[in-house]
Amino acid sequence: MYLKKLSVISFKNIAGASMEFTPGINCLVGDNGAGKTNLLDAIHYLSMSKSAFGMTDSQSLGHGAEFFVLEGGYDDGAGRSEQILCTFKPQVGKKLRRGEKEYSRASEHVGLIPVVTVAPSDSLLVSDEAEQRRRFLNGILSQTDRDYLGAVVRYNHLLAERNKLLKSYVSSSEELLEVLDMQLATAGDMIHTKRRELVDQITPSAGELYRRLSGDGEQVSLEYRSQLNHTTMAGLLSASREKDVVMGFTTAGIHRDDLLMTIDGYPLRKYGSQGQQKSLLTALKLAQYLLLGRKCDTRPILLLDDLFDKLDMQRVERLLGLVCGEEFGQVFISDCNKLRLEELLGRCGIPHSLFGVRAGSVEAL
Repeated sequence: MYLKKLSVISFKNIAGASMEFTPGINCLVGDNGAGKTNLLDAIHYLSMSKSAFGMTDSQSLGHGAEFFVLEGGYDDGAGRSEQILCTFKPQVGKKLRRGEKEYSRASEHVGLIPVVTVAPSDSLLVSDEAEQRRRFLNGILSQTDRDYLGAVVRYNHLLAERNKLLKSYVSSSEELLEVLDMQLATAGDMIHTKRRELVDQITPSAGELYRRLSGDGEQVSLEYRSQLNHTTMAGLLSASREKDVVMGFTTAGIHRDDLLMTIDGYPLRKYGSQGQQKSLLTALKLAQYLLLGRKCDTRPILLLDDLFDKLDMQRVERLLGLVCGEEFGQVFISDCNKLRLEELLGRCGIPHSLFGVRAGSVEAL
């Protein structure tokens, strides 16, 4: 499935744009701040019903605009097509439509048109809190497993209710706490199992892709760290209950899980260079892409934002060689240097379409 046509109205700094794309490589070029990343985010929105960069719907509304509209026409090249419409108006909220049918919940749409985004903000996976890495795991699984997505939604709701109860805990709260713990245990155990399986699945692929990107023999490892690796969610909640009551919040559970990334046995966060970190994060996203392709039985859309960020020319050339392979489908690339990008694509012999972005407007070049 590839994006054939995109229409954007009042989304961030894109007042209005309409573009037609090829199934292969599509390049967006323009100065920093012109709107290249915003266009990529619009594509992400149509797949995931949310920003790739953590922005709320209101923050994605163009300055002074009363609403935004995103519409995408998709084709699989074999006769099947999809038309996706996403609208947002502050007084009404967000609405998502597939063809003539409006979704009752945005989660019903996730996974229909899988997408993977590689962007400079991925550095948060290394340098920021564990929540970013849990979000990364959730983002993969939510596109391939609706039961998992439902479990995460339930877990977060139950966790909020449990924390609210703990803040004003009295002896009469015990019965309700037991009920919440039983429900949390069911969701937590399922989430833990799925996350552990995912890390086991993508680790070999991420290691191989890292070697192909970096051109060296460094060994990459991913370790899923969870308190549930050695117990059940029910046992964990039971053991921490007294502490939770004193602290007034839930101190243990899968909401504290983490993903440790290492190169040659050393933590990437502490010892990896910028180039090593970027290479591993890119390899991780490409491993995500290949897994989604297998699980969804369709090649996802790949968004490469700011292609040269922290990667030297050799690694960028290897990356382009990878994403032009048979396992990959439609690719969108953004870069601020048109001549550099065209020279590299020409040297690699890669056919592509080129679009110029300037002050929120877009034109085919």
